[in-house]
Amino acid sequence: MRTKEGSVAKLLQLLRRHSPLSRADLVRLSGLTAPTVSSGVAQLERQGLAIALGPGNSSGGRPPGLLEFHARHGYVIGADIGGSYMRLALADLNGTIAGKWNAALKADRSPQAVTEMMSAAISQLTKRHGVPMKKVLEVCAGAPGITDVLAGKVLSAPNLGGWRDVPWRELLQRELRIPVTIENDVNLGALGEGWKGAASGVSNFVFLAIGTGVGAGIVVNNMLYHGANWSAGEVGYMLLPNLSDDPPANNKPGALESAVGGKAIERAWTAMNGSRNGGEPLQATQIFDLSMAGDSMARSLLNRAAGQLAMAVTNLSLVLDLSLVVLGGGVGQHGALLQAMRRILQRNEFARPRLLASRLGGEAQIHGAIWTALQAAEASGFRRRSLTSGDSFAKSFVLAAKN
Repeated sequence: MRTKEGSVAKLLQLLRRHSPLSRADLVRLSGLTAPTVSSGVAQLERQGLAIALGPGNSSGGRPPGLLEFHARHGYVIGADIGGSYMRLALADLNGTIAGKWNAALKADRSPQAVTEMMSAAISQLTKRHGVPMKKVLEVCAGAPGITDVLAGKVLSAPNLGGWRDVPWRELLQRELRIPVTIENDVNLGALGEGWKGAASGVSNFVFLAIGTGVGAGIVVNNMLYHGANWSAGEVGYMLLPNLSDDPPANNKPGALESAVGGKAIERAWTAMNGSRNGGEPLQATQIFDLSMAGDSMARSLLNRAAGQLAMAVTNLSLVLDLSLVVLGGGVGQHGALLQAMRRILQRNEFARPRLLASRLGGEAQIHGAIWTALQAAEASGFRRRSLTSGDSFAKSFVLAAKN
């Protein structure tokens, strides 16, 4: 037997997915009785989650009254913290972005300093767009490191000055007084691509981010895979032939990242033949541009990186049987790298997933953070949940990665 709360939640979900709808539409789609639908709609209207739009079109007889999910009843905030920047987005309950904010991190990148910077940024963003703080229901923040979603801790984030075992959810909630979910930034990139990007509708894929660092977000059977110790996807530490065989360690880059990360490619270019750019060092993407223009040294660096990354993708696919790998990050999205990796993978008889460039680019993590915050808001009936309920939501989130 359905409870009243369950019936209202079902009506809310239908309104959110299919607005505008009439009461008759809700009866048909939900399988609930007309009195139950009327009672549930009245409750949603009282809560401010459903609004009447007036009469719709009629095929004869009295026009039906239409209802719509009130997406501006509340808002969520997605945050992406990199090694040198912070980006925020404010979105309504449909996930429509109302405003963005971004800035370089300050010299002090301690957990408290980053937390205070985010708090000030959220205050600026909400004021700029006329959104009272009480209407912000959820925040999701991505950290560039190994993150324990259940405990709300960043276990290791070397690019933030060596963060270790930081209770970041607790710090943020204490500062913001808003419920917070934290997650690894590349995992959020995978969720973003699965929601609105190149992996939309794909059940098994990897989002492989190649920038300064190298990391992967893994989705298996529509679920984000975190692993036993939250380090699933830390492929920058993958050991491959002709790379360093140093064992993985928390506060230094791994073997693969040290070979194909953006900084590694730039150092290799400088060691080979200097800058060639008015004395300024070239970025990895500029080196790849030179390879497309016929530069032989740039082409050798591109081919070397493509070969190592194709080997990593092959190994991932042998273990996970992937259908798709989405390449993201400033380096990973370069067309020359994508094409070179495709040529190498074509030699495989199997373990040959499709390769696509990220459709969301640098916005993948932000979209993933918004999606996660929306899941938390929906799980609480679009009411601000208790600050002490972080573990219970995190458990449900770990079990359900993407729709």
